Order: sequence, then C-alpha cells, then structure tokens
Amino acid sequence: MERLKILIPTDFSVQAEFAYLMVKKLEEKIETDIHFLHVLNVPDTVTMYAKGEIQTCGEIDVNYVLKQKEISLRKLENLKTLYGNQINVHLVLGKTTDAILNFSNVNAFDLIVMGNKGASGIKEIVSGTEAQVIARKAQIPLLSLMCDRSDLQIENILLVHNFSNPKKEGLTLLNKLIKAFNTKVHLLQITSGQVDAEKAKVEADMNLFAQLNGIDNYACHLINDKDVENGVVHFNQMNDMDLVCIGTHGKGGLFHQSATEKLINHLFKPIISFHLSK
Repeated sequence: MERLKILIPTDFSVQAEFAYLMVKKLEEKIETDIHFLHVLNVPDTVTMYAKGEIQTCGEIDVNYVLKQKEISLRKLENLKTLYGNQINVHLVLGKTTDAILNFSNVNAFDLIVMGNKGASGIKEIVSGTEAQVIARKAQIPLLSLMCDRSDLQIENILLVHNFSNPKKEGLTLLNKLIKAFNTKVHLLQITSGQVDAEKAKVEADMNLFAQLNGIDNYACHLINDKDVENGVVHFNQMNDMDLVCIGTHGKGGLFHQSATEKLINHLFKPIISFHLSK
C-alpha cells in the first residue's frame, strides 16, 4: 500500500494534538509516515548549523536561543514518549510559516495537517492565521481543523468548486481518501442566480468533472447563497458533511478575501485545501 507522508507543525498546544488525532483517524485506513515539526521563531540573523551550533549577529543572546532550543527538543522527545517511537520529530529555526513551507517542500511531504485556533475581526484581516498562510502558499494539500475529530467517520466529503470549466485537478489526496474510506463525494456549486435555470448545465459540468478526476460515487448539488462561505455553512447545516474539500488560487491576503481561507478560520469542520490548476 502506498504510504502518505504527513507533516504536523506543532507549537505543543492542544490544537497540535487535534491534528495528530486526525492523522490517527487517517491511519486507520492509510499507511502513514508522521513527522512533527517545531519552528523556533527567531530572526534571520540567527542560524543553527548541522551539528546544532547556534550563531547570532550579536544582538540576540546565544544562551537564550540555546535554552529555548533545549526546551523545544525536550518537548519533541516527549511527543515520542506520548505517541511512540514510530513518529519523527524535527526542530528548525526561522519565521514560522516560511519554515513550515520550506521544510514541506524540501522533504516532499504529501500533506500538512494543522490544528487551527481560528481568527476573526481585525486580526483575521491584518494577519490571519498560520493555517491561512499555509493554505495560500503551500504546494501540497493542507488539512486544517479547530477541534477534536477523533470520533469522525469519513463517509461523506463535500467538494466545493466552480464546475463551469471542468478539468483534471490535483485531487490525488482526495482520491486516496475515497478509495480508503469508501466515501461518497458531494459536488457543490454555489450560485447567486436562479438554481432551476442553471441546474442542467451545472450538473453536466459536474458529471464531466467527476469523470476527468476519477470520482465514481458522487452526488450533485447546486444552491443559491450570497457567497461561498455562507453557502458551505448553510449546506452543512442541512446535510452535515464529515469533511470539506475546497480549492484555492493562492490569492488571499489583506486586499483579497479568499473563501477558502475564511472557511479555514470559521468552519468547525475538517477542511482540505488544495491549489487549483492554472
């Protein structure tokens, strides 16, 4: 069986534990290699060499950084005590999101799983969350969640998309989940127009999309709502999906509110975000 190489960024919070419990749920059906990564958040002027030596520009106390490194390493080793020696642990220095993205690229992970504290109001507009930034910039899928989903049964996956131009997307992870858990995929498009007028065309596009992406067990849904975020929330209230899958063009930020990123911060469902093809 093909293995799934999974990266769990950890700050040793309960949210990181939620991420691990979600991965254990995936592990029930899919063989995994689990890697925990802790980023010691320091300026670019601090460097850690291969043998662990720390060098700074002089403005930051080396002994302070060494102490934080020792504390972090002890916490990482404690994860092995808690979860078993089969997990892998890593420590890097740098800016948190940049370090996570670089580590995931260099080491060719298949999936990043992150617990997310969420954000709202001015905090979301100005800085967002680490999960939002990872979703925006990562070249591999991100699975984010805000609470314990260890009791989750992955039977129904909601795939939110604009199906008007059906093409093959990067759904390798989704296809693995479908095969492993024998899930049904619910294809959802949200419109601001008249559902009855658009239904036949949208369903034809959905059928072609499913064919192009190797999805056999699926249902088609078209609903009217004011935007994607509200449409997903209202659809879940009526249908209670187990997991939400949604693509992103990677254009979130201060001047562009991404529906995917807003859902990551507001929806209490596990969310898989992936980059859409150009």
